[in-house]
Amino acid sequence: MKVVLLAGGFGSRISEESIYKPKPMIEIGGMPILWHIMKEYAYYGHNEFIICAGYKQEYIKEWFANYFLHNSDVSFDFRDGKNEMTVHHSKLEPWKVTVVDTGYNTMTGGRIKRVQEYVGDEPFFMTYGDGVCDVDINKLLTFHKSHGKNATLTAVKMKQEKGVLDIEGGAVKSFREKNISDGAPINAGYMVLEPSIFNYIEGDSTVFEKEPLNSLVEEGQLMSYIHEGFWQCMDNIRERDMLEKLLQAGKAPWKKWERIVPNNH
Repeated sequence: MKVVLLAGGFGSRISEESIYKPKPMIEIGGMPILWHIMKEYAYYGHNEFIICAGYKQEYIKEWFANYFLHNSDVSFDFRDGKNEMTVHHSKLEPWKVTVVDTGYNTMTGGRIKRVQEYVGDEPFFMTYGDGVCDVDINKLLTFHKSHGKNATLTAVKMKQEKGVLDIEGGAVKSFREKNISDGAPINAGYMVLEPSIFNYIEGDSTVFEKEPLNSLVEEGQLMSYIHEGFWQCMDNIRERDMLEKLLQAGKAPWKKWERIVPNNH
């Protein structure tokens, strides 16, 4: 199945780096977080990707254009006026990557709509280009097929940071730290969508998380796959540093592949 990745936003909350590159291309462990997400899907055998690019979309195209060169042993032969390149060994993943310029100011729904011709008339995965998790992609797919609805999203509960107070008559009767059960489930992405999803999207100004998802809810066509494992988005430098530390400590739950992630410090 094809995997659609939303990678066109500005990443304003992590502007220290997104001023130079798209947010999904910000690196953790020496590789873009987008690459980590792709490795997650590839681990389960899904190797065809459609990237919805926008802001600084040329950066994404150039990165993948150079990926082959940077991960191969090559000889350059300039003798006798020649300009020949010979590839000896390549360490590339067996991926097909389509990078689509979906517009600078296009909303999330509009970006999905713009890649319809590349998706075709078949179900597909879709997620955001700034969050990693250890969800079992194939179990997610099996769940989606089991209920026959138009869409499945992965839901996670986030641990709340504030303490819980039991107050009676102005007096605090008890205090405890919030735990994960106190948090409402949130949309973590990692969706499975039927091709009928395109009928819910009007155009570039459509925010996928508003009208389309609300319409699916009203029609009883949206199901949630509860994930109780790891999930983390990268909205700011603190979260990027946290993901970096997990990688360097060898404790990154989303990293199930064998390839070593380089230490870039």
